[in-house]
Amino acid sequence: QVQLVESGGVSVLTGGSLRLSCAAAGGTTSRYWMAWFRQAPGKEREGVASPSTFSALAAYADSVKGRFTISRDNAKNTLYLQMDSLKPEDTAMYYCAASYRQPFPRLNKSSYSFWGQGTQVTVSS
Repeated sequence: QVQLVESGGVSVLTGGSLRLSCAAAGGTTSRYWMAWFRQAPGKEREGVASPSTFSALAAYADSVKGRFTISRDNAKNTLYLQMDSLKPEDTAMYYCAASYRQPFPRLNKSSYSFWGQGTQVTVSS
């Protein structure tokens, strides 16, 4: 089964930028979809971004649209999240997730079965 490891989360100031990475290993017997989610203390986990496919554009939460960009490097089995113009409300644990479900579940978190350990992003004013 696929294992996911996120990295890149640190503390930054408002307006700063970060790039998160999610490296996937294993899962060679089946193909899987990946996406980014986040969870702030006391709040439910929410979808942040899912990458584009041949049939659909990338999807973003309204709160991050225009500031975050998702990308992937299939050769490296790595998913990225470029975060610009960060705000304090972006503070959260960021997770990447994988799903074997078809079709691509995009930001439907209930369809994702495999999760990374998370990487903490803290944005201070």
